[in-house]
Amino acid sequence: MLEPQSLRFLAQLKKNNNKPWFDAHRAQYEAARIDLQNFVQLVIADLQKTDASIAGTQARDCLFRINRDIRFSKDKTPYKTAMGASIKRGGRKSVFAGYYFHFEPGASFVGGGLWQPEAPALKAVRQEIDYNWPEFKSIITAEPFKKFFADVYRGEDVLLTKVPKGYESSNEAIEYLRLKSFIAELRISDDELSTAGLHKKTVAAFEALTPFLNFINRALEDA
Repeated sequence: MLEPQSLRFLAQLKKNNNKPWFDAHRAQYEAARIDLQNFVQLVIADLQKTDASIAGTQARDCLFRINRDIRFSKDKTPYKTAMGASIKRGGRKSVFAGYYFHFEPGASFVGGGLWQPEAPALKAVRQEIDYNWPEFKSIITAEPFKKFFADVYRGEDVLLTKVPKGYESSNEAIEYLRLKSFIAELRISDDELSTAGLHKKTVAAFEALTPFLNFINRALEDA
């Protein structure tokens, strides 16, 4: 579980996204970061029992910085109003697909996958899905995956408007070949964040996601 004051800090930061306020409340930020770090470390401890690729991963290396990169953005607010952790082989910045925990008032979720890969990686994953469609279909229709995620995320922000080059619209896997990112998400309510069941639910969701990640990472290895 996560402490209620951690969620309150993020809610307050959204209303006071400026350096003077943040500096005055840095202690609350540090407490929220440690709170998330401790939770993620407990998740890793259980998850590595079934996924050896993340064995030995330290939660402190999985968390993202709170500072926004505003160099090329019209939005000059200095801080993110969410906290997140990426757990994957090779570390948070590796090219492989991984698990992700997103902590944000009213918009928290557990899930993961491969977000906006470079063109060679995207081509490799599409090819893997095309060549091994029955296997991929069995993964995303397996009961554990469907229970937590229903389906791979296919929102307009990750979907090509046209059929990708080299494929036909009649391809059985076309709705997945049109994807630009390969992710799955399970929304977590604010109330759930502070319950003891959050840890168990997060680990179970990640375990259901593992075959999906393994499929994607196999494609990246071959590439």
